[in-house]
Amino acid sequence: MASSQDAWYLSLLGLAENFRRANPPQIKCCIQCLQAVLTFAPPVRVEARTHLQLGNILLNHTKNIDIARQHLEQAWSISQSINAFDEVKFETASVLADLYDQQSLSHLAKPILRKAIELSQHSIYWHCRLIFQLAQIHATERNYEVASSLLGVGVDYAHISAANYTRVLFLLSRCMLLLAEKKLTEVSPMLVQTGMLIENWQGNQYQKEYLRVFFLVLQVGLFLAAGQVKSVDPCLKQLQQSIQNIIGPMGPTDEMVCGPNVGDAFIWMPKTHLKVVVYLITVMHSMQAGYMDRAHKNATKVYSEIERLKHEKPSFATFQLQLLEHMVMCQLVMGEKAEALNEIAQAVQLCQPNPRLMMLHKPQLHTLLGLYAMSMNCMEAAEAQFSSVLQSSKDRDLWTFANLNLAIMYLRGRLDQQFATLAPRISPEALKKQGTKISLQAAAYYVQGLQAFFQGQHNEAKRYLREMLSLANAEGLNRLTSCSLVLLGQIYLSLENSNDSMNMVKPAMHLASKIPDLHIQLWASAILKDLYRMCHDPVNENEAQAMHTKYSQILLEDHFTASGMPEHSLINWLDEAFPQMLAPPSGPL
Repeated sequence: MASSQDAWYLSLLGLAENFRRANPPQIKCCIQCLQAVLTFAPPVRVEARTHLQLGNILLNHTKNIDIARQHLEQAWSISQSINAFDEVKFETASVLADLYDQQSLSHLAKPILRKAIELSQHSIYWHCRLIFQLAQIHATERNYEVASSLLGVGVDYAHISAANYTRVLFLLSRCMLLLAEKKLTEVSPMLVQTGMLIENWQGNQYQKEYLRVFFLVLQVGLFLAAGQVKSVDPCLKQLQQSIQNIIGPMGPTDEMVCGPNVGDAFIWMPKTHLKVVVYLITVMHSMQAGYMDRAHKNATKVYSEIERLKHEKPSFATFQLQLLEHMVMCQLVMGEKAEALNEIAQAVQLCQPNPRLMMLHKPQLHTLLGLYAMSMNCMEAAEAQFSSVLQSSKDRDLWTFANLNLAIMYLRGRLDQQFATLAPRISPEALKKQGTKISLQAAAYYVQGLQAFFQGQHNEAKRYLREMLSLANAEGLNRLTSCSLVLLGQIYLSLENSNDSMNMVKPAMHLASKIPDLHIQLWASAILKDLYRMCHDPVNENEAQAMHTKYSQILLEDHFTASGMPEHSLINWLDEAFPQMLAPPSGPL
């Protein structure tokens, strides 16, 4: 029978739980009961658990983050020395480390997690969960080597513990890190090995389906990272089918996936999150393939869902930024600069209060601003933005992309000396040796073709553009195909070869209308107008002239709209401080 003192705090704990479960929850009363428990100097187990409960409730239901942190710190301090107290001890370590991480205090989070991992080797679930958590912090800081080493420990531990599902999760997570590092030659064999484990899976079929989705996300990501867009198609179809098996009305519950083994009680990602990831990958694929309209439509479909999930899980802001980045590039291609500027401003404002997001995405923001400034013919601002990317980014693909755009600007501006300095960095042969993605190799051939054209070396230009066309056609890179075709059409027009020019420009126009790429359509219509004049075909000449006028007016009106927006001043943002917008941007239409 409980002593009178025991009865006091047990009654208070019960009352606090009743207040928490009330409809609606009476959080203030719940907190008051838990605080009262601590005034009775309860046993250390009760004291530690009560501090944990207070920390969780304050975190989840109030804005008193500092007080919540104090309670969690006390719970961790007390619980470390208590034996057979795993649930409270390791939950406290996990929640406190997560709070530190959210406050950009990872230097405080990491030692707690390391200590908890050391203490939890007898507890399969907590040991694996804490390893995942510590690896995530290192990965977020781009310390991939340490993160991968931790996941390797997890692979071995899960294997020894017969937690086969969790072992594959650790393997797939290591593949994800290698993909993030762009170590494509290393990730490919590991992914093949892990894929075989999944295909030969004899256990819980729901677990197999979840692992297959994770695997297919990485497989699609690998192809996209390599620029092998056409290779993505079968994997993406499988992924879309598998995700329907999970999120559909007959899909499994979390309990069905986890099964009875406590060491396998992990879900890679909740169903709602999985749906968003698949949408995002679909957007990335459509954009790389050159279907900008389709990519933008899918992006707007999922944007509001990401906005909602971001409030539940702050890390979703990264997905939101990636989506905005793709939306901006689609809008710029489609000739909708004002909308693109609006979305750039949203991305800037999303990063503004978050130093970590700013650090990770600042090069991408400068890239988008460089592309926008370039489309507005603000070449000095564009050059400054791309130069900032080169100074701040360690991503080889982004660095190459910035250099390619600078090269096009230098060619257009007849800045031969600047181009000559840049040229070795974007040589197609050098990019191929570096394992650069195919789309960037193709773009490098375009730049060489453009340079040869400007120098009047038409045969050389055609040779480079045919190389580009070969790469672009092989991987279904429609926008690059249309770019090469229209430039070839321009070259043949310069040579007064109207038949070959027509054979290039008509398919370029057809592709550009499917994308749609308003700039290629404008260029192609100008060439068609001249071709029909050469062929003495006034009917088609007038039609081409009407198209050219229409595209010109659309782009001109959009140009004036964008240049008059307060957000246009972002093209001059180069320093570390975030620019102040004169008006908050609206959401995507």
